[in-house]
Amino acid sequence: MPDHATAPSPYDVWAPAAGSLALVSSGGEYPMERLPEPAAGWWRAPGFQGGDGVPYGYLVDGEGPFADPRSRRQPEGVHSLSAGFDAGAHRWQDGGWAGRGLSGSLIYELHIGTFTPEGTFDAAIGKLDYLVELGVDFVELLPVNAFNGTHNWGYDGVLWYAVHELYGGPAGYQRFVDAAHAAGLGVIQDVVYNHLGPSGNYLPKFGPYLKSGPGNTWGDSVNLDGPDSDEVRRYILDNAEMWLREYHVDGLRLDAVHALRDERAVHILEDLAVLADRIAADTGIPKTLIAESDLNNPRLIYPRQANGYGLAGQWSDDFHHAVHVNLTGETAGYYADFASLAVLAKVLRHGFFHDGSYSSFRARHHGRPIRQDLAHPAALVVCNQNHDQIGNRAAGDRLSASLSYGRLALAAVLTMTSPFTPMLFMGEEFGASTPWQFFTSHPEEWLGKATAEGRLKEFERMGWDPALVPNPQDPETFLRSKLKWEETGQGDHARLLALYRDLGALRRTTPELTDGGFEATDVDFNEDERWLELVRGSVRVVCNFGADPLSTDLDGGLLLATDPAVALEGGTLTLPGETAAVVRT
Repeated sequence: MPDHATAPSPYDVWAPAAGSLALVSSGGEYPMERLPEPAAGWWRAPGFQGGDGVPYGYLVDGEGPFADPRSRRQPEGVHSLSAGFDAGAHRWQDGGWAGRGLSGSLIYELHIGTFTPEGTFDAAIGKLDYLVELGVDFVELLPVNAFNGTHNWGYDGVLWYAVHELYGGPAGYQRFVDAAHAAGLGVIQDVVYNHLGPSGNYLPKFGPYLKSGPGNTWGDSVNLDGPDSDEVRRYILDNAEMWLREYHVDGLRLDAVHALRDERAVHILEDLAVLADRIAADTGIPKTLIAESDLNNPRLIYPRQANGYGLAGQWSDDFHHAVHVNLTGETAGYYADFASLAVLAKVLRHGFFHDGSYSSFRARHHGRPIRQDLAHPAALVVCNQNHDQIGNRAAGDRLSASLSYGRLALAAVLTMTSPFTPMLFMGEEFGASTPWQFFTSHPEEWLGKATAEGRLKEFERMGWDPALVPNPQDPETFLRSKLKWEETGQGDHARLLALYRDLGALRRTTPELTDGGFEATDVDFNEDERWLELVRGSVRVVCNFGADPLSTDLDGGLLLATDPAVALEGGTLTLPGETAAVVRT
C-alpha cells in the first residue's frame, strides 16, 4: 500500500467529498474540522471525549445521523447510533497460545445463530469440548459483523468493524476467542470484502466506498482501484488487522474473492497476505488466510516470490462436487461434469477437476493446473457439505436428508482421508436431520419481498422445484435451521458421530494422512464395479460405492472400517455395499 492516513483518533471519520460534518452524541452536537495533510479527507470533532458505551453518530452535509463506518458496537442495530467500545477492558488469558498452521488441521464451520438453541458466543463456548473430542483444530465462524435485522447468514453485513449484538457483541466475541484458545482451538473468521448488504449501508454517504460500472452478483463492487481507493483499501486492511491482532483471531476466510474487482498491479489479496505475514512475525503466532474462489486459479496459493498472492489456502469446490455426484447421482446444473469416479480420482490426485478443461455449466474452458512444486495439497480446503452447498439448495437439505448411513460414512472417509485440509459443516458429523436454509429478517417489506423473489430465480438453472423454497423472511425458516443436539446420542446419528471421532483420531496418529505433497497420493478405481482406492504412502483407503459386496487382495492391518461387516482376513479385504476401510499395508 502507498502511504496513507489512518484515523488518529477513534472518532475521526473519512469523508473526502463532504462539505460539513458534525458528531452527535447524547443530545449534543460537535462540529467537525477537516484534518490537514497527510490526513486529507479525514475529519475530527474537537472536544468530544466519548467512552465505553457512549452513543454517537455523524451528520453528513446535514443528513443523518449515521453510524460510524468503523463502529465497534451497534446496540440498537445498523440504522441507529454507534456506541464506544473499550477493547482493552478484556484481560486476555491466551498468553500461552502458540497457534497452528493449516497443514494437518481439521476445520469446523459453524453459524453462531443456529449452532446452539441460544445462538450466542457464550452458548457456543459450551460446545468447545465437544469439538476438541471430534478432533477439530480450527473453528470457522460465518460472518459476525453487524447486519440489518435479528438473524441472517451474515453475508449482508454493512458495518464490518461491529460484532452483531444478539450474538453477544464484541465483548462476547473476545470471550469466545479466549475460550477457544484455552481449549486448544484456533479461530478463523469469515469476512466479506466484496460487497455490502442492501439495508443499513450508509458508507456511500461518507465517501466512494463503492464504484459505478459493472458490479458483482450482489450489487455494486467495492472501490478497490478507482479514485480515492487508497483509503477504501485501508478500510479493508485495518479491518483485517482488527480481527487478527486485536481480537486474537488465527485466520480469515475471505468470501468470494472472484468478486473482488481489482485491476491494480498489487491485488488486495496480496496486500492482505502481506499484512497477515507481518502480524504473524510480530506476534509469533501463525495467521492463516483462506480464499473462497471458484476460479480454480492456483496463483492464489503460490508464494509471492513465484508471482502468487501468498495465501495459505483456498476452497476447492471440485472436491465437493465430485463427492456429491458420486454419492447422490445428482447431475443438474453445475454438477453435470462430475458424474464419474474418474473425476473424483482426478481431483484426489491433482486438486482440481477443471484445470483448463471445458465447463459445460459455464460454457467455456475453466481453471488451470496446480504446479505441484509451488503448492501443497493442504492448501486446498475441501468438504462434502458447507453452508453454501446446503443453504443454497432449494430446500436447504443436507446429505442426511437423502443418503443412507453407509453413503454418509463414505463422504466422511473421503473428506477426512483426502490429501487436502478437511472442513466439516456443523451437524454433518452426526447426520443432523435439520435443514440449513437461507434465512433473513429484513424489517423493510420491499426488501424481504425482493429477497424471496430473487431466491426463486437463482434456482432456475439447477432445475429445483420452486415449491420447495422456503420464504427467507419467515422466522420458522431460521428456527428450522437450528441444530438438535439431542440427536448426537440417537441411532445412526450416534453411529456416524463415532465414525467422525475415529477419523479425527486417525488423522492425528497417522502421518501418511496429513504429510506428503501431491506426489504422495495415488488413486485407482473401477467405474463399472464402483470402487475407488486412495493410496497415501503405506495407508490404503478403499471405498465401495456400489450396492454389491467387494473383495480385493490386500494384506495389512485394518485401521478403520465404516461397518462391522468389513473384514480383512487371509490377505483378502471384504467390503459390503456402501462401506469403506482404511488399511495399513
